[in-house]
Amino acid sequence: MYVLYEDSGAFKAEKIFSQSDSTLQVESESGKRSKIKAAHVLFQFEQPAPQALLAQAHALADTLEIDFLWECAPQDEFEAIAFAQEYFGHPPSATEKAALIFALNSAPAYFHRRGKGRYRPAPPDILKAALAAIEKKQKQAEQQQAWTDELVAGRLPEDLAAVAQSFLVKPDKNSLQWKAFDAAVTQLGTSPEKLLLQVGAWPNPLKLHRDRFFATHFPKGHELKTLDIPPVEDELPFADVEAYSIDDITTTEVDDALSVTPISASEVRIGIHIAAPGLLIKRGNEFDDMARNRMSTVYMPGQKVSMLPEPLIQAFSLDAGQIKPALSLYVTANLETGEVSATETRLERISVKENLRHNWLDADVTEEALDTPEAPLPYGHWLRPLWQFSRHLNREREAVRGKPENNTRTEYSFYLEGPPDDPESIVKLVPRQRNAPLDRLVAEYMILTNKLWGAFMAQHGVPGIYRSQQAGRVRMSTQALPHEAIGVPQYAWCTSPLRRYVDLINQGQIIAAAQHGVSARLVAPFKPKEADLFAIIGAFDAQYAAWGEFQSTMERYWCLRWLQQQGITEVTASVLREDLVRFDCAPLVTRVGGLPELERGTQVKLAITGYDELSLEIHCRLIETLSPEP
Repeated sequence: MYVLYEDSGAFKAEKIFSQSDSTLQVESESGKRSKIKAAHVLFQFEQPAPQALLAQAHALADTLEIDFLWECAPQDEFEAIAFAQEYFGHPPSATEKAALIFALNSAPAYFHRRGKGRYRPAPPDILKAALAAIEKKQKQAEQQQAWTDELVAGRLPEDLAAVAQSFLVKPDKNSLQWKAFDAAVTQLGTSPEKLLLQVGAWPNPLKLHRDRFFATHFPKGHELKTLDIPPVEDELPFADVEAYSIDDITTTEVDDALSVTPISASEVRIGIHIAAPGLLIKRGNEFDDMARNRMSTVYMPGQKVSMLPEPLIQAFSLDAGQIKPALSLYVTANLETGEVSATETRLERISVKENLRHNWLDADVTEEALDTPEAPLPYGHWLRPLWQFSRHLNREREAVRGKPENNTRTEYSFYLEGPPDDPESIVKLVPRQRNAPLDRLVAEYMILTNKLWGAFMAQHGVPGIYRSQQAGRVRMSTQALPHEAIGVPQYAWCTSPLRRYVDLINQGQIIAAAQHGVSARLVAPFKPKEADLFAIIGAFDAQYAAWGEFQSTMERYWCLRWLQQQGITEVTASVLREDLVRFDCAPLVTRVGGLPELERGTQVKLAITGYDELSLEIHCRLIETLSPEP
């Protein structure tokens, strides 16, 4: 004796091995035994054999017309086996009973299940709606398949072109367009980015990289709303100092300047002057909302997306010859001993005498020229005392660090001749030694300022955002903790308020401390343990990392373009570890397949065999191993 039963939505036919009132033990054709509930049994039969029954019943079910079954079926709930006798006009065989059950079960639009082997025909209006939905779904499936076929053939359907950008950012995975696209990606065994390029959704990898970034982070566009800039407070005292700024040739946001005022033969008063947009950007106003939304200026070769609107930057940038408000830190120092006898923080107005540029000065401002009083040196009366004291600052930090800083790597500036979104624009890589004297000089005074103003906030009981490093872990917090890598007891970003939101927040706190002294904690924009300060830290960390990642992506892209534009086919590189090398001619790190095990620093000669501007990979092979670096 055999039995037909339902198991997890599937119909099975097997031999009965034993049975009781509530359960049966059945045996499959392979000999596997299972225990089933009697309630799941549809009917028992003697012939044909189980597998033959299933095959014959399915074949017969395919011949039954569902429309006719619906017309013939009782209008109320019915039992399938009883209906089988009426339908076939004679006591149904096991095959006929099973066939009718399979047919009814396969048409849920026509017949609604009401329990084991029981069904009810759908009312006419409900059936009509269900059939319309089925037809619509079928047409959608046909449309989806047509789109997939077009993509596989290398063509981009118009309906998909309209939403192609969303495929890389926030695709609607329930849409037909996405399902068609995803099916094509799977069928071709490629990536979404490669397929979109192949079918012409983007003309080149550069546009894809840029569009994806801007669509993700600036979905409404990156142009800032135009706001009226109110007059800046002009009642601040004017500082009669000779101040200069030093920046890259492309810098338009001059955040800082330095001045030197002699006091005696060995003592000077050094001023670090920082642009003061914090006088206008108050917590919660429209300018603050803009800055907080962006957190930082986004940099990429040939372009930047400013944190603040250009008119506001112009109002506070320390441009030469204009009187601008500044938050100044004055340090009275002995140039011979490096001893600091006094510090002072104050709000004032200054006029920068000249905005100096690295490319004007780097060739002439050497360590030898700075250390030799009689050597010709542009702006020597200003540079030499700054350099002399910066050497004391550096030695002090190195004593804390326990080792000198490693600043020997060459850095590169990227300059584009042409639009930043055109891959045919000419890119120039200008090498610059990281430890150039001017770089080290400016860096020491920015570190000094961030250290002293960090302590200034802590002393006045106003919270700030600090950057610390302990046990190798770098983190931002509201605690004035040591930064071991820099070698300072506390470090708070304060010197770039036109470009970084954290610096702008800290500036507001420092201004409160400078103006109100011991009562600063009562009037500062942020009070101790304020939760919003922690929210800013979290948002800044995430957004600053995203900006940095995009800058690295764009710089790597333009490195690949530079190598191609220069026609470079062979390069030398230094081994970093395993198969990872750094090029000597460009700021590019890549892996070299098949590279033998070599010591770190070993020089190798490589042949460039190909580029992938989408994955930003460069393909190389080893030509020869050169001598290790000394």
